[in-house]
Amino acid sequence: MMLTESWLTPLTPDTSVTLPGFQMLRADRTRESGKRKGGGLAVFVNDRWCNPGHITVKEQLCSRDIELLAVSMRPYYLPREFSHVIAITAYVPPSANADAACDSLHSVVSRLQTQSPRALLIISGDFNHASLDSTLPTFTQYVTCPTRDNKTLDLLYANAEEAYSSSPLPPLGRSDHNLVHLVPVYEPLVRREPPATRTVQRWSEESEEALKDCFESTVWEVICDDHGEDIDSLTTCITDYINFCVDNTVPTRTVRCFSNNKPWITSEIKAVLKQKRRAFKSRDKEELKRVQRELRGLIRNGKDSYRQKMENQLQQNNVGEVWRGLRTISGHKHQNSLPGRDVRWANELNHFFNRFDSAMRQSPTSAADSPTPTAAVPPLTPQTLHTSSIHPAHSSPPPTTASNTHSTQGSSLSLSTTQVRRELRRIKAKKAAGPDGISSRVVRSCADQLCGVMEHLFNLSLRLGRVPQLWKTSCVVPVPKTSRPKDLNSYRPVALTSHLMKTLERLVLAQLRRLVSSSLDPLQFAYQPGIGADDAIIHLLHRSLAHLETAGSTVRIMFFDFSSAFNTILPSVLKDKLENSGVDHHLTTWILDYLTDRPQYVRTQGCVSDRVVCSTGAPQGTVLAPFLFTIYTADFSHNSTQCFLQKFSDDSAIVGLITDGDDKEYRGLTQDFVDWCQLNYLQINASKTKELVVDFRRHKHPPLQPLNIQGMDIEAVDSYRYLGVHLNNKLDWTHNSDALYRKGQSRLYLLRRLRSFGVEGPLLKTFYDSVVASAIFYGVVCWGGSISAGDRKRLNRLIRRASSVLGCPLDPVEVVSDRRMVAKLSSLLDNISHPMHETVTALSSSFSGRLRHPRCGTERFRRSFLPTAVRLYNKDFCS
Repeated sequence: MMLTESWLTPLTPDTSVTLPGFQMLRADRTRESGKRKGGGLAVFVNDRWCNPGHITVKEQLCSRDIELLAVSMRPYYLPREFSHVIAITAYVPPSANADAACDSLHSVVSRLQTQSPRALLIISGDFNHASLDSTLPTFTQYVTCPTRDNKTLDLLYANAEEAYSSSPLPPLGRSDHNLVHLVPVYEPLVRREPPATRTVQRWSEESEEALKDCFESTVWEVICDDHGEDIDSLTTCITDYINFCVDNTVPTRTVRCFSNNKPWITSEIKAVLKQKRRAFKSRDKEELKRVQRELRGLIRNGKDSYRQKMENQLQQNNVGEVWRGLRTISGHKHQNSLPGRDVRWANELNHFFNRFDSAMRQSPTSAADSPTPTAAVPPLTPQTLHTSSIHPAHSSPPPTTASNTHSTQGSSLSLSTTQVRRELRRIKAKKAAGPDGISSRVVRSCADQLCGVMEHLFNLSLRLGRVPQLWKTSCVVPVPKTSRPKDLNSYRPVALTSHLMKTLERLVLAQLRRLVSSSLDPLQFAYQPGIGADDAIIHLLHRSLAHLETAGSTVRIMFFDFSSAFNTILPSVLKDKLENSGVDHHLTTWILDYLTDRPQYVRTQGCVSDRVVCSTGAPQGTVLAPFLFTIYTADFSHNSTQCFLQKFSDDSAIVGLITDGDDKEYRGLTQDFVDWCQLNYLQINASKTKELVVDFRRHKHPPLQPLNIQGMDIEAVDSYRYLGVHLNNKLDWTHNSDALYRKGQSRLYLLRRLRSFGVEGPLLKTFYDSVVASAIFYGVVCWGGSISAGDRKRLNRLIRRASSVLGCPLDPVEVVSDRRMVAKLSSLLDNISHPMHETVTALSSSFSGRLRHPRCGTERFRRSFLPTAVRLYNKDFCS
């Protein structure tokens, strides 16, 4: 029980207020509060819940703004994910400074979390007019009922989600506050994620060499000659043979994986844990103490050896294994686990993902449309199949040009063994296997032995204009869009395909990118070398802020949302667009076959759906799908002085630079884009399409009228999240700073957990750069010069806390933003294909290497990216 305003004084003895069976801890009001009476805090701990010897007072604070008592407890039972409980009772007087009270409480909480990152923190008390929602954004508030009249003044925060449910009770005695009964509803991690049984391959250098010898001695031409040009049977035969060799060479082991087990828990530690349970049941106290000491030593040694293992991997540049280990220790996970479902639900989800195919299924390609091969695939010989002895592993492949990829005009793309070997070696060894069952480890390790037969298989596929049915098969893994999926639309379909197919896609993509580079939309910022999301945001803001320098100007931005954009691509329409972009008929037909008649099934925990055939859309998660979508949308573009359309994959935004309320071009372009989407079978979700209006005019006459799309007025919002940053109608970055602060604080908790584990030095700095700094400094080149002093101070406070955990100085926001803005400006000068390249080069001085500063009429534009970056660039140039 946690009580505020106990009104106890030093003259009140503990015996007069102690409850039988409870331990009482009190913090009476002192003179530092500036008041003589009232106040006071008390915590009662049940002896049946926690041993009195495991209760410690961690913090005690009394000031004019807040009274605080923090108590550490180790209950008899606690879920394994929590080390102990820290209960903080707080009282904020009505006359207190709410900001000062929140800062004091935040300092205490940060210090306690640094000392005990795995502790369950509970903060309860009477907060009156203060709120911790922005101060501790990673904590959850659980009191949902009024506690005084119709107001909720007594709150409870915890650093665990779905931990309590609250219900009101009558006041205690003559108190004017209702009691709040909080019932624990937390479900331990081991129950939420039941243990999984998996069969894993135990790779070793011996098994890898044995597998290479097996493939090296294989006469591939015998296998290939039996099937001729029957690419489906040939692919199935080669796949079965590879899997057969792996099954007979690499040993396997069946393991049970528990969600709350740590990687340093060895079989020896588990054996001692069993001894501890036996000693506890036999009530042998001496044996229990001995086993407990032994267990602590084993766990300490296990953690030390695991940390040493990661340090050795870091020295060997094995960053992938280090990163996986750091994520395991800190508890950092990318996605939510799927709940257990049955086959019926998996079938429903599979048909839902395939819902666009029934309305837009195209007729199969006729024989007349099939390409006529003009160049045959070279016959299989031992020299082309066993190339590892001809081409050494360290040889670098020659650059690929248009002349060596096409033999004669009209022929299909021809791949070399060197190209295939290079791509096979680039496959990441830890990726999951596709429907064909061939693991990425096999493909990567045996690239020299498999590149010859794969080169024949790839060229046969390209020449015939057909993709093997096995390679087109997709295992769709539903990924939740939110933490609590409500319906089928709350899942995103991510296709898991064969690694061999992805290798072929990468080779095709390299050629396809060269063929269509001149036909791409210049304002498409996705999948372009040296261009990313930061560039799209910079371009949008620069043109908007430059226009707002003019009197009577307004900016209207329409952010479009598509319903499953990749899944609505119509292959027949894409084929025409490819041919119009200069792609030859053979490659176009191959891409058309790649997108049509694709078997797919959904796999969830423990169940697999029936297969359906899809001929619409491009599967998400594949290599070609994103770039094919950019080609699909490239034929609609607009860029004028008053209006432009910019894209980042399927995130499309129309920006209207309006003067004196004249928005005719903006409205016309929006309607044209909507009509074009309808003609190209792209479905706009009007309910999620939003408009952001930036209007700094004092007299807004005439008022702006909303746009109507598909019979629905588009909602004008005050803030919108675009490509990961939050833009508001004042362009002051307040919403974005709040989001960065919340995310940075949650990531800081993971850093504390690593530090408590004993991770330090380069390993801890690696985790900070990858997880914490990447969250705090996301898009810093866009907002680094425009952020307010208060927001910069908040973010720097996070960085200082991270610095105290790391034990080394870290660069503040202004230093990082200045460095990255200069680097971004230099990249704009060097990249001639960047949409802002001409804007930046126009500022070049004819007398020196400096850049001329853009003319700025407002402080808002002067602090934006380009003017700020120019000042920094010139400063570095002079120094």
